[in-house]
Amino acid sequence: MTKEKLWQAVLAQIQLEISQANFITWFRDTEICSKKDDEVIIQVPNSFAKEWLEQKYNRTILKFLRESDKAIRKVNYIINRLPPKVLEKPKEKIQIDQLEFEEFKVNRETGLNPRYTFENFIVGPFNELPQAAAWAVAKNPGKVYNPLFVYGGVGLGKTHLLEAIGNEVIKNFPERKIRYISTERFISEMVTSIRNQAMEVFKSKFRSIDVLIVDDVQFMAGAEKTQEEFFHTFNVLYDQNKQIIISSDSPPKVIPSLTERLRSRFEGGMIADIGLPGFETRLAILKSKLQEKQAKFPEEILSFTASKIQNNIRELEGALNCLLAHQKLNKEALTLEKTESLLKNFIHAPVKRVTPKTILDNVARFYGLTEKNLKSPSRRKEFVKPRQIVMYLLKEMLDCSYPAIGRRLGGRDHTTIIYGYGKVKKELDEKQTLQEEIKLIKERIKSI
Repeated sequence: MTKEKLWQAVLAQIQLEISQANFITWFRDTEICSKKDDEVIIQVPNSFAKEWLEQKYNRTILKFLRESDKAIRKVNYIINRLPPKVLEKPKEKIQIDQLEFEEFKVNRETGLNPRYTFENFIVGPFNELPQAAAWAVAKNPGKVYNPLFVYGGVGLGKTHLLEAIGNEVIKNFPERKIRYISTERFISEMVTSIRNQAMEVFKSKFRSIDVLIVDDVQFMAGAEKTQEEFFHTFNVLYDQNKQIIISSDSPPKVIPSLTERLRSRFEGGMIADIGLPGFETRLAILKSKLQEKQAKFPEEILSFTASKIQNNIRELEGALNCLLAHQKLNKEALTLEKTESLLKNFIHAPVKRVTPKTILDNVARFYGLTEKNLKSPSRRKEFVKPRQIVMYLLKEMLDCSYPAIGRRLGGRDHTTIIYGYGKVKKELDEKQTLQEEIKLIKERIKSI
């Protein structure tokens, strides 16, 4: 295998392990410049990439290199020192779809990626309601379902749906001003504006928008100043009948550390839940993606892939990209046996062991607290409920004894634990909000 093919195979595997944003940030413009004996030298564009790959991704890179060539024992990185004229020479484009960095097609003015449309959004029973609501908003922004709040798990298509609304509005109302922004970016821009004493510019920028789309609003939890600014921006836009579209991994009522006034604003419009796709929908998604990439796979391979990867559309697409990369690099038809081997990281993912610390950490994070808060003797209301949920989860998920749970929570008496566990168990039958909170916490614990 040539060094070019070796590196493309490694990149295809790494893309399945990390987020697309991280992949683009740290692996773009990298290549193997030397492969000699047991050492591979990887060329990177700058010192930041070199330091990050060495410290963060070296073990992963070496692992995937060794899967392709057992003789490789070490990896080193060098910064691209080629003279400008050489750098300006266009490189031959490698025809592998998932390495073309489609995210760089993002419109800088709107923040939208034009490849996210309603036409390539696969609809099934799990997302019919949010898709219908999104379509109605796109056809009549500011008039129906305002705000539109879409929530669901990671990789189920929330971002695609939100950006599809924006792209459809642009098509129908080209004069409207639209902005798609992640919550992380919103917070970053606000912090920069405060530092530069430019908050009036920041306010004017976001309060003059016709359609504001904010992704992953759960990351606003606990950020009081950001929530306050977003609350005022929300009110200004809403009063002017401007459309507001929001996404989150959970419904408004269970987003931790969210101010009540902002929660009530989010709940004042349409709330739509994206669930998990069924087998038929997953199969349709694979076929649609193949059609986009002008490729074909046997039906048995598509059925196998759809049956094994069930909970994440992004992961499903990543698996497909892995298969496409192998077929294009090796110029051979895929077999079912080879497919199972290539997708082993998806199908036979190691079972992650849940520990008491995992439960403590995730409950604390969910409610915007620290492990120290949960273990403290304080009886403050905001500590008591999360602490009792820890008691319940330690008993239900790990079957810890009451005395053991007491020791984990700062040496509490076992009778206190029995009371706390019983209280949560009783309230679960009566309060839907608590059911949803514990469900979300469990999902986070199991996804770590």
